[in-house]
Amino acid sequence: MTRAASSGGRKHLSRFVRFAVVGGIATAIQYAILILLVRGFGMAPTPASSIGFVLSAVVNYLLNYRFTFQSNRPHAPAAAKFALLAGAGLLINAAIMHLMVAAGVHYLLAQVCATAVVLFWNFIGNTLWTFGVGPVEERTRT
Repeated sequence: MTRAASSGGRKHLSRFVRFAVVGGIATAIQYAILILLVRGFGMAPTPASSIGFVLSAVVNYLLNYRFTFQSNRPHAPAAAKFALLAGAGLLINAAIMHLMVAAGVHYLLAQVCATAVVLFWNFIGNTLWTFGVGPVEERTRT
């Protein structure tokens, strides 16, 4: 392995760790809202999860823009791309929640499964598309 390839691998791993930390914060917000709406207000799990997803997405965007990807792109195009990607993630999240809860799985376990799938969807999409840190941008930053 070349030194450049090793360095690139470490950069991607570091970025993924930062992404996971930010995701953990956003996920905690989503889960808190989910539990509050289900237990406190008797809302069905799928819409409660969706509301939590949308509200936590704002925090997720801002932290990813600055901390994870250290983006220098203007907010308008980055936010639009993030919103489209998050919208697809919301649909994935809702579908998994609906299917698993309908199958009798506890809503929190269903949410854990949905979170795991959406984590990878968001990381790949945000890395390659939203914040533009694919292979071409990596070469121009170093």
